[in-house]
Amino acid sequence: MAAEIFGFLLLTVLSPLLMLIALLVDSVLWVRNRRPFVTIRMIPAIWWFLFGEMKAYLKLVFIYAFTGGPWGRGSIRRRRWIYALRIAWARNHLIAIRILFGLKFELENLQVTTPGAYILMPRHVSILDNLIGDVFIGHPQGIGVRYVIKEEIRALTPIDIGGRWIPTVFVKRGSLDPDTEIAAVRALTHDMSPGEIMAIYPEGTRPTPAKIARAQEVIAERQPGIWPMAARLNHLLPPRLGGPLAILDEAAAGTDIVFCGHVGFEGLRTVKDVWAGVLVGREIKIRFWRYDGTTIPEGDDLRTEWLYEKWQMIDDWVGEELAARGESD
Repeated sequence: MAAEIFGFLLLTVLSPLLMLIALLVDSVLWVRNRRPFVTIRMIPAIWWFLFGEMKAYLKLVFIYAFTGGPWGRGSIRRRRWIYALRIAWARNHLIAIRILFGLKFELENLQVTTPGAYILMPRHVSILDNLIGDVFIGHPQGIGVRYVIKEEIRALTPIDIGGRWIPTVFVKRGSLDPDTEIAAVRALTHDMSPGEIMAIYPEGTRPTPAKIARAQEVIAERQPGIWPMAARLNHLLPPRLGGPLAILDEAAAGTDIVFCGHVGFEGLRTVKDVWAGVLVGREIKIRFWRYDGTTIPEGDDLRTEWLYEKWQMIDDWVGEELAARGESD
């Protein structure tokens, strides 16, 4: 928190000078290799991000004070206000990026994300696609999203603090106690209201061709029965089965599953990629598929086949969309 506050104050003071330097840097890079003007966009983008963090801190204090302080833990009112805060936080960031970098969004089949408890399983390829749930489902539908997300995201204080006040599971890479984490993921499916959904990223991390190939090699060695299904994937990592299968097993009978695929975020794995100009003028296409929970088969083997079948469907769709654009991962 202290680092973000200091960074915000410092950037506010130095912005005029930094914008001038950014203009000079971008001009040189454009002359050399026709790289789009990116640095001059990143200065206000970072400032706006930090400004959003400052607002979130103040809102967290307000929410804590006006929902009973230490006695308001677990209250529905606090939960609703935190969901609203996170939606505003996510929209704050994406709107700024959308304007500064000229992004265009196309949504398909959004009508299947209407309220009613369900499990959202999105593709994960970018540092930005984490915002999809709150921006494109939470905001228009008035839905609160219970997330299974990586422990590293707790570096963002509003997510860290807010995540303690609403149902959230933070998972660690290479956890030494996966059974405890899977139990926590199971518990996250309990008692969802019609105004809540749960989201988990089955891939667990952002894919690269090398990661996909390595994951397929590991599955061939350790799970040869699954390998033929995993080997067909070209754009998505094979789903990690522990969390998703636990969710399918634990969720109330009939809980629907909504899958989310998208194209346009490829190549945006780090801030360095943004600075390289990959984000400028990107067209992002997002599509949703919903499946009736009563049609999900029983048993881990059949559910694994079902999950891979849907994952392959997204993989095929991504391949078709990228081919139509003349792009690759």
